[in-house]
Amino acid sequence: MTIDHPTGVPGQRVAHGEQLVLATLIGGVGNHAGAWRRPGSRVEEKYNLSLFRDIVGWAERAKLHAVFLADTVRLDTDAVRSQPFAGLEPLTLLSALSAVTEHIGLIGSVSTTFSEPYNVARQLASLDHLSGGRAGWNLVTSAYGEENFGRELPGHDERYQRGAEYAQVLFELFDSWEADAIDIDRAAGVYADPDKVHRIDHSGRYFTVQGPLNVARPPQGRPVVAQAGSSRAGQEVAARFADLVFTTGRTSDADSLAFYRSLKDRVLRAGRRPESVKILPGVSPIIGQTETEAKAIEKELNGLIDLESGRAKLSRQLAGTLLDDLELDDTVPLDRLPDERTVEGRRSRYGVYLDLIREGWTLRRLIEWEVASSGHFVPVGDPEQIADLLLRRFEAGAADGYILLPSYVPEGFALLTDAVVPILQDRGAFQTDYAGSTLRENLGLTDYPTARAAA
Repeated sequence: MTIDHPTGVPGQRVAHGEQLVLATLIGGVGNHAGAWRRPGSRVEEKYNLSLFRDIVGWAERAKLHAVFLADTVRLDTDAVRSQPFAGLEPLTLLSALSAVTEHIGLIGSVSTTFSEPYNVARQLASLDHLSGGRAGWNLVTSAYGEENFGRELPGHDERYQRGAEYAQVLFELFDSWEADAIDIDRAAGVYADPDKVHRIDHSGRYFTVQGPLNVARPPQGRPVVAQAGSSRAGQEVAARFADLVFTTGRTSDADSLAFYRSLKDRVLRAGRRPESVKILPGVSPIIGQTETEAKAIEKELNGLIDLESGRAKLSRQLAGTLLDDLELDDTVPLDRLPDERTVEGRRSRYGVYLDLIREGWTLRRLIEWEVASSGHFVPVGDPEQIADLLLRRFEAGAADGYILLPSYVPEGFALLTDAVVPILQDRGAFQTDYAGSTLRENLGLTDYPTARAAA
């Protein structure tokens, strides 16, 4: 069966009452690699709660569904000189932010390759309790970092096999406490019913975990699960386990639509309702009060990048392809590039760049796109133009919403929350208030597969 559209009426989603899901990636200084050099960027506060408290406060006032924290387990020392690469650990920062927010969801990345499910289940359940049911986990498998953990990096497909079992163990641990297990009876001296707390006795290829979890069942039952891999293996894991899929915001509407339909088909084949998984491409707009101002900001930002550092970063995205001998206005020879099927790192992102190279993009243009967006879509325009673009892809059935990656902070983020979002609200395409108290309720995802159903 093929999924044509959630409503079956392409081009009329808003008219039929559907609305965008909007989240934002928070790195502190903007998604563009040159943004930190702008006056007022607040880069000095990258390790301070004050900066993130302000950013998340702006996002919550705009009624965004969630903030999203990416992560890496390696420090790229080549890039330290030219950009503030390192960041705070996601679940630590999100726990602090849970105390200064009330409604917005808090989604953090944790690698299934370099962590253990019991520890992470405790952390996520704790965050869900502390935030009143607003926690989310971005399931990532990691493409590098093995040198920091004393182990070899498994192959691409094996990482996703481990990630699938990892998610399975987490679900079993969350389900190890029944919803009504805690039944405080002071007079009888009873805190919880031990018959409603269960061992999981999981024994699989990668994990052996007895359980039960030593944190009570999370308020959401299961924290929201996001997944960001777009390769075939990544899509299969997403179809089974994810509530949100963070994918590359492709430059072509047709490519975005093809990915959307492919993943929704996989969700259906996995025995789940297609509407239970929200597909959110990443979009990194460069916004100005006018289109002319936006183009000037784009030129300014690109003038602030270190092209040689960008060349090295692009080389890593291209599976280590040698680029040092190429002039900036050369194209990348296709015969240097490995077959996509052999790439063990970020395979889906490599595929995006491979398509652009086939289109004839120059090395300079590829570097500028990489440092501006890490491979996501970078539209340039005024608030009305950006809102139009977001709505066009939504109405075409190419997205259920977006992960917004502000190119520069704070001014660019303020234009997103205070200018673009109100336009979407005025058009009936985005919420004007939160629907419930938990992230699941606000996303309209009140059901999810149990541990046993996901097995």
